[in-house]
Amino acid sequence: MGIVGSVISFLLIWWLVFFAVLPMRVKGIWEDEDDHVQGAEQGAPVRAEMWFKFKRTTMIAFGLWVVVFVVVSSGVLEYKQ
Repeated sequence: MGIVGSVISFLLIWWLVFFAVLPMRVKGIWEDEDDHVQGAEQGAPVRAEMWFKFKRTTMIAFGLWVVVFVVVSSGVLEYKQ
């Protein structure tokens, strides 16, 4: 797998993992009595914690990408260009 294929596969894995990580540690306004803002959407998160989610996504995606890279490089799966 070349550079371009590696980058594209990492970005695809990252994007899929990101959607799996997004719901983690989400607490809606309706669940938190202290930080309730009058007129805010009830489903809005109190704190989105996006930096946590970006870091967690990158770590998980990198681990999955290494597995994909090793499997493709070992020849178990053919990667045709």
